[in-house]
Amino acid sequence: MDNFIQFSYVVAAALFIFGLKQLGSPATARRGNMVSAVGMLIAVVAALLDQGIVEYQWIAVGFVVGALIGGAAARMVEMTAMPEMVALFNGFGGMASLLVGWAALVPGSSTFTLVTIILSILIGGVTFTGSLIAYGKLSEKLASGAVLFSGQQVVNSLIVLGIVASAVMFCVEPANHLWLYLVVALSLVFGIMVVIPIGGADMPVVISLLNSYSGLAACAAGFAVNNNILIVAGSLVGASGIILTQIMCKAMNRSLSNVLFSGFGSGKTEATVVEGEIKPITAEDAFYILEAATNVAFIPGYGMAVAQAQHVVKELAELLEQNGAEVNFGIHPVAGRMPGHMNVLLAEADVPYDQLLEMDDINPRMENVDVAIVIGANDVVNPAAREVESSPIYGMPVINVDKARTVFVLKRSMASGFAGIENPLFYKDNTRMLFGDAKESIGLLVREFS
Repeated sequence: MDNFIQFSYVVAAALFIFGLKQLGSPATARRGNMVSAVGMLIAVVAALLDQGIVEYQWIAVGFVVGALIGGAAARMVEMTAMPEMVALFNGFGGMASLLVGWAALVPGSSTFTLVTIILSILIGGVTFTGSLIAYGKLSEKLASGAVLFSGQQVVNSLIVLGIVASAVMFCVEPANHLWLYLVVALSLVFGIMVVIPIGGADMPVVISLLNSYSGLAACAAGFAVNNNILIVAGSLVGASGIILTQIMCKAMNRSLSNVLFSGFGSGKTEATVVEGEIKPITAEDAFYILEAATNVAFIPGYGMAVAQAQHVVKELAELLEQNGAEVNFGIHPVAGRMPGHMNVLLAEADVPYDQLLEMDDINPRMENVDVAIVIGANDVVNPAAREVESSPIYGMPVINVDKARTVFVLKRSMASGFAGIENPLFYKDNTRMLFGDAKESIGLLVREFS
């Protein structure tokens, strides 16, 4: 039986790795998710057998309740709320690791085990409350901007010192659970303090970083309960989350320390000097320009998610192709409120994967694009990142839609994006503003073609 269990762990680990590899491409992501889920099922069954559990009543109840909640949430959640849902998932993963590490505490535990218990509790607690704050910011139940106050770094330093001191005392006196309770409490408080200074356009980075934290917490819990597959799974999640976080930071031309500690969006910034005037356009006039276009690029942003416009966007893209135009979609790594947000939306609408081009692939083609259609994107197409040195996003790689022959910007109003920065693109000579709900505006264009 022991050989069978260890073999099952190896199979599960292989499925995790293979599934993670497939998640790297939109074309294979669904299959990768299923492969990873099968691996997790094998791992859970093997872990139950490994622990010699013979009564499964409560496990079955938990399985059914969790499946119902998860299935209902996945079905009912709107695409605009997907980032918040991911944040909650990260938080629940952190809390699960905290509880597993806590439950691993038994009399006579070795110092190594005590250290791993502390780590699983610490990282799990930070992940849980940090994810709740991220959820609040993303859902706008809390102010989305950075929250800074005088002496904040001192407070954070005292919390860290308190955690370290309590952890050391717990390892010295494991029978005195007061030190463990202090670690739990301080880790929960520290999670709040870590995330509140982060706001504006940095939330996608926070989501990927918290995802990494949840994996590291699971890895520490695996050491605490001496379970190899939990160590492997946690390591994979932790490593992939860190890699994704670095990719997101590179996409914004910022370091991780700058994201975590700069308080982006909290202070006053020098106003961007904008020259020119807004040039609105009607759907009818936009249709005549699109009808003559031979190369069209869609640049989606969070506004497309808000309007739930992905399906009608695909319909317009198909009509343009039937009219003889080449159609592509330019995807910025931090467009939306979580990593891959636009890919998920467009995949839901069955947009062909070969039409989804990353920023580095779409930018060299932009000068040959007849019409670039910006749907609810602000910061990721802001030319101030190239042109205005005083801008907070100066140096951030953006999609160069302003280099297209004509730019249609679909917005409800002239309000700034999530980062709260003025966008000179709206005032360019080749830009036309199509105001209104994106779904309705695209629908009008579809009817014009029909």
